Amino acid sequence: MRPWLVAARPATLLAAVAPVLVGSGLAAADGVFRWNAFSATLAAAVLINIAANFANDASDAKRGADTESRIGPPRAVATGLLTARQVWIGTAVVLAVATGLGAYLAWISSWVILAIGAASILAMLGYTGGPWPYGYRALGEVFVFVFFGLVAVVGSRYVHDTTTPLEAWLLAVPVGFLVTAILVANNVRDIDTDRSSGKRTLAVVLGRRVARIVFAALIVGAFSLITVYAVIGETATGTLIALAALPLAYSPIRTIATSTDGPELIGALKASARLHLAVGILLAVGVQL
Repeated sequence: MRPWLVAARPATLLAAVAPVLVGSGLAAADGVFRWNAFSATLAAAVLINIAANFANDASDAKRGADTESRIGPPRAVATGLLTARQVWIGTAVVLAVATGLGAYLAWISSWVILAIGAASILAMLGYTGGPWPYGYRALGEVFVFVFFGLVAVVGSRYVHDTTTPLEAWLLAVPVGFLVTAILVANNVRDIDTDRSSGKRTLAVVLGRRVARIVFAALIVGAFSLITVYAVIGETATGTLIALAALPLAYSPIRTIATSTDGPELIGALKASARLHLAVGILLAVGVQL
């Protein structure tokens, strides 16, 4: 199982959990929460994330982006743990299960879920694959914000009663900011190897200094929006408890801003993922207070 765990990148799967918690917390606050909708949505979100990691592993290896000089954790195809064919078969299997869950969610809610699922799968496959991989054209952060932020939070709320309250859209923005920050941290870490392999991420295009500023701005922006929403009464006052996670932001911001050391940047990436999850949990609780 180890090669498949390497390809699945377990540490990144938290990014799929937080938005589902927020959307489901909103449903609970509105008295429409359904356990079957929550469970199926969470499982589908994590499976699509795993499929994305599988596809990226195979695609990046094919394009030569995962070289021996890469700082991050090993990649399954590039290191020979799995063949590209095995990983693509694994991708198909995982997507088949996710599609089955999507069909179930559509059955208990609306056909709109099928459209959301199809768009998510196409976006996942197009990140580093296909004829125009947008992850190589500095658009990865835009798609992550849209699909792991807006779509994930609002969609997770929608499956419970087929409504999309304004509060879901508002909270989807800071959640999207934080998950986008995770990708920025990843790309700052890989900036040198990405540049040498021709992978033009946002960090490569902007340069390390500006990318560091973007990372900090996304995190500060997320907490600022959470505060403003609650103060002006657009979201529940209880969402202010998410500010309790603010101390967790100091370490990754400082590390990204000052370090070029591989292990430290890997630690900052993991810390960013933990921050995202912590805020997601606290928002899910806060909307009910």
